[in-house]
Amino acid sequence: MHVDTGHNFSETIAFRDELIKKRGVKLIVASVQESIDKGRVEEESGIGSSRNALQTTSLLDAIEQYQFDCAIGGARRDEEKARAKERFFSHRDEKGQWDPKNQRPELWNLFNGKKKDGEHFRVFPISNWTEMDVWQYILQENLEIPKLYFSHQRECFVRDGILMAKTHFVQLAENEKVTLKKVRFRTIGDATCTGAFESDATTLEEIIDEVASSRITERGGRSDDKRSDSAMEDRKKQGYF
Repeated sequence: MHVDTGHNFSETIAFRDELIKKRGVKLIVASVQESIDKGRVEEESGIGSSRNALQTTSLLDAIEQYQFDCAIGGARRDEEKARAKERFFSHRDEKGQWDPKNQRPELWNLFNGKKKDGEHFRVFPISNWTEMDVWQYILQENLEIPKLYFSHQRECFVRDGILMAKTHFVQLAENEKVTLKKVRFRTIGDATCTGAFESDATTLEEIIDEVASSRITERGGRSDDKRSDSAMEDRKKQGYF
């Protein structure tokens, strides 16, 4: 399932569609634009607006519609402090909400999958992996990944210390100047809140070398995490992945 904000990088959607075609699998798209059109959520406006937080409603609606007992995600504990609190089997109540203070113990990697009707789990198999583990696995298995992860030329501007890509989804402030930069993305999400990093890495080996020397996490480029000290945890309590 893909929760589509409608503000994605075109390269991401192209990669997604090509991969689905190759694998011959069914893709369920939960559309934020559809949630807006139905009046389920209200879109932000103005400079700095984003649809990222609006994904929660679309995700929960899809889980209820398709009666999913479990949704598997790729989040890791080293990404962000709220995700460091996450269990492998993360319980969600009948409203899709997460209670970080009332999680089930997972002693010796024993997982409790019991749930009541209407509840579900978010399962994170690579919780204990690091960014380096991910890249070494991609290299080992020769996995296909979007080209956005490799260095390329892109028009960018700086906002609140984060290098942002210029797209038609983003409204520029008068003092924000667009320049051509050689960048890559370490995490890919909504184009309105996903920051780029200057980089010359064009191969997996070069990315691994770059990650080894970096002192900034990949989510250091996510402006939505910086809205408040507890931005991610607040969204997760509401049902965000």
